[in-house]
Amino acid sequence: MNRLKNMINVLAFLFLVIHITTPVYAQLPEFFNFDENYYVVYGGPNVTATLIGDNEYSRGDTVTIDLNLMNKGVVSGFKDEADKDDLDDLEQKIQMTEMNYEAQRTTAIGIVAILSSENPYIKVRSGPQEAGSLPSGQQTEDPVQFNIEISNSAPAGTYPLDLQLYYGYQQDVQINGDDETDLGITNMEVGLWYSVGQQNQTINIKVGNEADFEVVNTTGTLYADADGMLRVTYKNTGEMTAKDATVRISVDDPFSTTDDQAFLGTLEPGQTAEALFKLKVDEMAVAKAYSINSEIKYEDEDGHSQISDTIKIRTETLPARSFGESLSNYTGPFIIIAIAVIAVGGFFIYRKQKEGKMGKE
Repeated sequence: MNRLKNMINVLAFLFLVIHITTPVYAQLPEFFNFDENYYVVYGGPNVTATLIGDNEYSRGDTVTIDLNLMNKGVVSGFKDEADKDDLDDLEQKIQMTEMNYEAQRTTAIGIVAILSSENPYIKVRSGPQEAGSLPSGQQTEDPVQFNIEISNSAPAGTYPLDLQLYYGYQQDVQINGDDETDLGITNMEVGLWYSVGQQNQTINIKVGNEADFEVVNTTGTLYADADGMLRVTYKNTGEMTAKDATVRISVDDPFSTTDDQAFLGTLEPGQTAEALFKLKVDEMAVAKAYSINSEIKYEDEDGHSQISDTIKIRTETLPARSFGESLSNYTGPFIIIAIAVIAVGGFFIYRKQKEGKMGKE
């Protein structure tokens, strides 16, 4: 930024004074001294920027914002440095001519716009933009454009951007001539003194309320060459309620599934819901950590359908189990079933024996 400011100041110094001698440009004329200046004029350019369109965006957006520039500069006053009664006809003519030139003081010349952000959630990806020159009362034909990037983790709220405007403007004028004739002033020389102006303005953009999600818990053991159940708990970490939320997973090798959706219901900010997925793990799966992509489709508070950004589910697979290990998982249920069968069978045997005894009696 300091380098740019220095460059602008150097350029301003290079054309600090333009000496016009119909129509040749020359160096600072010998007559150019402010002791002979007829007017001291106050005021100058006043360039303001207006954001075109809506200023509310979503987190994760990369957008182009359009700024319209308008020059509302005015001459706020002037001071007559000479006593008209003491001026001859030539000097009075020169004085009037100088006033006509002084009116150009409000023109902003070679406008350069710089947009910056001090907030880490907002990045300005565009450098300085040129906007040309603007006389007072005029605006840019084409908007000045800047590309900005909004972080995926940006909280909802208002973010100020700093807009700096640099331009040249005519600070003072001095005129000289040899004689006044019916055709005007002969050998008229015009000295124009330029300076660099700077204006700062805040451009506010907003990040709107919306639902956002993250995985807060994952349970379930997945083995190679086996089916497994994966329980995933989602939390709404945003500021907006998500209605009728449904999650869908996208699986790649070594996973496959015929059960890729789960209904979560309505999730208010801070609430959680659990999804259950049945996965098949390929027999050649390597035992390691994996990531499964998921997305949540929901209805926002305005009744519009929305789809979340991709949400990662972290899980892992274990090596395929041996026959004995697989069988051990069923030992408990088999024992319970066996006991139940034995108990029922024993009951029927006992009842049959009892009925037989009663028949003999």
